[in-house]
Amino acid sequence: MVTVQIFGVKNSPATRAAERFFKERRASIQMVDLKQKAMAPAEIRRFIDRFGLTALLDTEGKPYLDAGMKHLKLTETELLAKIEREPKLLRLPLVRGGKLVSMGHDEDSWKAMLAS
Repeated sequence: MVTVQIFGVKNSPATRAAERFFKERRASIQMVDLKQKAMAPAEIRRFIDRFGLTALLDTEGKPYLDAGMKHLKLTETELLAKIEREPKLLRLPLVRGGKLVSMGHDEDSWKAMLAS
C-alpha cells in the first residue's frame, strides 16, 4: 500500500476532505500541517515541476487577494518565501502518493494514487 503525504492546513475544508478520503480507504497517511512546518524546497519543487508555480497559487482565495498578490510582480524566490510564510496562498491540499502528485480537491488523482 502506498503511503500518502498530505500537505495542507488543519482548518482547511479541502485538506480535511483529502484526509477523510484516504482514511476511509484505510490508506497510510502522513499529514504535514503547513502552519507548523514549511515544505522542504525539494518537495515544493516536485509540485512546481508538475503544475507550475502560478498554477499552485489559489488566486481566488482570500489570503491571495488580501496580500495584494494580484498586482505584485514577484520573482520566483520572493514568491516561494511568501508561500513559506503563508501556505494558504497555495491551492490546498497538495498530495503526494508514490510518484503521483495532486493539488486541490482532486478525487480522481487520489484514486490513481491508491491504485498504483
